[in-house]
Amino acid sequence: MRLKTFFSLLIIVLLNINVQGQDSPQTFQNPIISGYHPDPSICRVGEDYYLVNSSFTWFPGLPIYHSKDLVNWEQIGNAVSDPESYNFDGLKDKLGLFAPTIRHHEGTFYIINTCVGCKMNFYITAKNPAGPWSKPIWLKDAPGIDPSLFWDDDGKCYYTGMNGIKEKQWPNQTVVYNQELDLTTGQLIGERHELTYGHANNASYTEGPHLYKINGKYLLLVSEGGTEFNHAMSVHHSDNVNGPYVTDIVNPVLSHRHLGQDFPLYAIGHGDLVETQNGEWWSVMLGKRLNHGITTLARETFLAKVDFEGQTPVFNRGTGQVLFEQKRPNLPWSPVPELPIVDHFEEEKLAFKWCTVRTPKASFYEVSDGKLKLKVREQVMSDLTNSSLLIQRITDHDFEASTHLSFKASKPNEQAGLSIYRTNENHFNLLKEKNSIVLIESFKGVINELARVPYKGKEVIFKAVAKDMKVQFFFGQDEDHLTPIGEARSLIIIADAQGNAQFNGSGIGMYTTSNGIPSKNTAVYDWFSYEGKDNAKKVVD
Repeated sequence: MRLKTFFSLLIIVLLNINVQGQDSPQTFQNPIISGYHPDPSICRVGEDYYLVNSSFTWFPGLPIYHSKDLVNWEQIGNAVSDPESYNFDGLKDKLGLFAPTIRHHEGTFYIINTCVGCKMNFYITAKNPAGPWSKPIWLKDAPGIDPSLFWDDDGKCYYTGMNGIKEKQWPNQTVVYNQELDLTTGQLIGERHELTYGHANNASYTEGPHLYKINGKYLLLVSEGGTEFNHAMSVHHSDNVNGPYVTDIVNPVLSHRHLGQDFPLYAIGHGDLVETQNGEWWSVMLGKRLNHGITTLARETFLAKVDFEGQTPVFNRGTGQVLFEQKRPNLPWSPVPELPIVDHFEEEKLAFKWCTVRTPKASFYEVSDGKLKLKVREQVMSDLTNSSLLIQRITDHDFEASTHLSFKASKPNEQAGLSIYRTNENHFNLLKEKNSIVLIESFKGVINELARVPYKGKEVIFKAVAKDMKVQFFFGQDEDHLTPIGEARSLIIIADAQGNAQFNGSGIGMYTTSNGIPSKNTAVYDWFSYEGKDNAKKVVD
């Protein structure tokens, strides 16, 4: 495996040298960040761009990305990494850290966010967006979700949020409101102002607000229609930060809901605007891609050009859609290092891409001697608690993932292996037990053993091959002699709907458990490999 990795890295280096010797590309492909990366928020500091996404119950949470050209992004940290400050225990996968907003003001970065099921709205600060980030400052009397921050010309900071309405005039009506935030005391002060219910008298789930001052007027960008097929973005204008706001006549300024149920890119919405150092405007937003008629990669991050016609932002002038390929921003092409296909666990800490689900109350893994050692704990992933699970985001429709496991179960209840996870009720587990290999599927909370074969060796390689909406699992003593176990299974298990949370996404990685009985055993992973086998930007018909 290490020899193969060496040649792979050598090829990458040679390709990079070759690319640098050529003209930089004139176009880019969407999504700019593939896989489970919803609710993007962006800010610019000089020539640097920073982006943050929702993460719900994954921990560490709120991944932070950096870019120089708005196209090539590198994860530089996770804003939420302190297990003592956040408790996701008992939370369903659709709860936890909702839509964050990242902003920069006078040398300090701010992220404001909602922890649904926790203490709700809070903000954190950092001098360096890579971290460390401060402990959360929880806000009292800040109802609702999706908060954003805006500094006016007089230096006052405003909190813009979304809240429900008790006496609704139409179904799913919500309100976006504004209130001054005193950052010295961490308290909302003064009068609360209602800004908009959405662009029409049937606008549902008006949320994700962001305030800007552009060309001397205040622009309020909101999302509407829910985060599924009817998702959309609308804008509203005012001469005063607290309103009244007038809906733009073009609204919604961006949506794909008018393109039909079978359009390959849908649920476009929840966007944020950024102006480049060259005076261009661009927007990041979430969207979903269809894969054989369903969505397996959840909500991803997309990029679109914005031109202002008067006060109206026009998204991708001439098409009005988010495009799979278009002319890239007028910024120096700045590629970032590609993530290695194989993780040999040779660093002192895990790479930023690795997460667990729900907040760990104690450390359950160790990285040492080029190996990852997972403690066999009694927690199971089907419960709403933190188990010995480490996963990374699935970023491709077709992919291959494998790992080398060294594990000797001392009792029949001890298991370790490879997992594909969407929720505590929807997942696959390929596990080594005391005297067998077992393939288990959980779908809508119903757990089925799909296959079992005798196996007494301590060492085993597990592999998952996903292609055309099916996944086939394999096992064996070396990579060249793997045996399939069970039949290929539908990836509908990790698709949107199907009993899954519509907000989070799917991951793949390593898992071990003693199924409710205390254990002192350890599972050792020599390496983990993940490789996309399709073009990550490709849409499958």
